[in-house]
Amino acid sequence: MKTQAVIDADAHNYINSIADLLPYMSERWQTYIRSSGMQMPPVSHLPKLYELAARRDAWPPGGGKPGSDPDFMREQLLDAWNIDAAVLNPLVGVSGIRNLDLANAAMRAVNEWVEAVWLSADERWHASITVNAYDAEASAAEVRRAAQNRRFNQVLLLVRSHAPYGRREFRPIFEAAADMDIPVGIHFGGGTGNPITAAGWPSYYIEDHTGMTQAFEAQLISLVCEGVFQSIPSTRVCLIEGGFAWLPALMWRLDKNYRGLRSEVPWLTEFPSEIIRRHFAATTQPMEEPEDPAYLLDIFKMLDCDQFLLFATDYPHWDFDAPDKAIPSVVPDDLRQKIMRGNALKFYEFQNL
Repeated sequence: MKTQAVIDADAHNYINSIADLLPYMSERWQTYIRSSGMQMPPVSHLPKLYELAARRDAWPPGGGKPGSDPDFMREQLLDAWNIDAAVLNPLVGVSGIRNLDLANAAMRAVNEWVEAVWLSADERWHASITVNAYDAEASAAEVRRAAQNRRFNQVLLLVRSHAPYGRREFRPIFEAAADMDIPVGIHFGGGTGNPITAAGWPSYYIEDHTGMTQAFEAQLISLVCEGVFQSIPSTRVCLIEGGFAWLPALMWRLDKNYRGLRSEVPWLTEFPSEIIRRHFAATTQPMEEPEDPAYLLDIFKMLDCDQFLLFATDYPHWDFDAPDKAIPSVVPDDLRQKIMRGNALKFYEFQNL
């Protein structure tokens, strides 16, 4: 079904196995991987209802995993929904490889695979740059290399990390993104051995899936309070697949605490909420769904959604948001158009769209 023109801020392409990356790795690492039988780290700590949390109709008819076939994904996503541009976020767990040299080789291989297999397949595909969160210097160099291709228009970090991203060890990644004039996307997922909720390990995927907002809150607070936006003023950050209804309450609480604790962070010279509204965006998927859809308008007003929200489908996952149904009818048409296309156009600085 055709809809108004759309920009999709979060779609996922997957490798079928680590074998897909071998052509983009040196002979040394190809031999190492083949002889050891190494597989990529899992992308989830808990079993999900369906493999890769994918829609049941997203398996390509020619074989392979959901999100692995550019032609089939073009048909199901770009063509079916009149999508002008889609930002691919490849969830390949390179940061889960403890051998830093191999992790960095895999990082580069993922980006070269994306460029060769996906960006060449259709000009509507754009992509995030995969990085290794354990090696910020190597990641910064890879950002500067990959972003020479302007269809790489974001750096991809996963929200569950070994330390909050505001800490200085991660600063080279944010500096590289700013130098290349691209945002940093912080996406649902990840895991480094730390418990995945603030209270420890849960038993069920529903707890994992619902509790992910805890990690998004921690990252946002860290980035603001540790002064990333003061040291790198052009930094912009997109919170991807983490919801957004929790943001107003967090901004109020952080502003309140700033009033009493501002001496601890003297580099902050304005309320945290002002920094958040100026430097952050968030994707719509998964959109919170209050019993009365009109309540969403209150949240939109609190967030200044004329700029803040970017539409996302999350294809090929089970909780895919169809462009014709994702935004409730109570949302005014002018705001709907900004969310569906205009905000992403400005945030990612897309050219020729």
